[in-house]
Amino acid sequence: MRILLVEDDLEQLEPLHAALSEVGHIVDAVQDGGVAQWVLSQRQYDLLILDWMLPEVSGIDLCRNYRRSGKTVPVLILTAKDTTLDKVAGLDAGADDYLVKPVDIFELLARVRALGRRSPLWQEEILELEDLALNLTTLTVVRREKAIQLSTREFQLLEYLLRHSRQVLSRDQLEQALWEWGDEPESNAITALVRRLRQRLEVLDAAEWIETVYGMGYRISPKE
Repeated sequence: MRILLVEDDLEQLEPLHAALSEVGHIVDAVQDGGVAQWVLSQRQYDLLILDWMLPEVSGIDLCRNYRRSGKTVPVLILTAKDTTLDKVAGLDAGADDYLVKPVDIFELLARVRALGRRSPLWQEEILELEDLALNLTTLTVVRREKAIQLSTREFQLLEYLLRHSRQVLSRDQLEQALWEWGDEPESNAITALVRRLRQRLEVLDAAEWIETVYGMGYRISPKE
């Protein structure tokens, strides 16, 4: 999943970012509510994790404005506020879940998995296309009783392709989807990543599933 993480305390932001990235998520991490508001106008996300107290624009206002724009992506609020009235205020602003600081990393990851299950493509921890199955927890892919372990970046590419199966995705779309906000991939990064993933899928006799659509981009489509 692509996640926007907004937390103004760097000592809390860094471990949360690291933990989410380690399990395969693509995380745009910002420390300012105003910057977060701008980023939300530029990119699409699968999940928002918002601290309540932020410079410029609070997490609650970010959530409320996001819902008013018609977006239905899950929102998780992080805060030190732990009264029932605070929780009600967060939920009434449009949040789907609420986690009180200090945040336990394992609980956060469990909440993220639970919110991720709202995707129509998510079936437990598995994304499937025909007989190819990607485990979103272990970063493994299985076909015909064979399994391989993917690197984080290989996993991110395959997950994105599977979530948009049979669709042609341009290089720009893939760069926007797979690289974090502020990072600039090298000019041949997508080509090299696609090549590595195809090499990994050879073990499963599925390398040819990833097609190059010349002049347009790439797509994943099952082959007989």
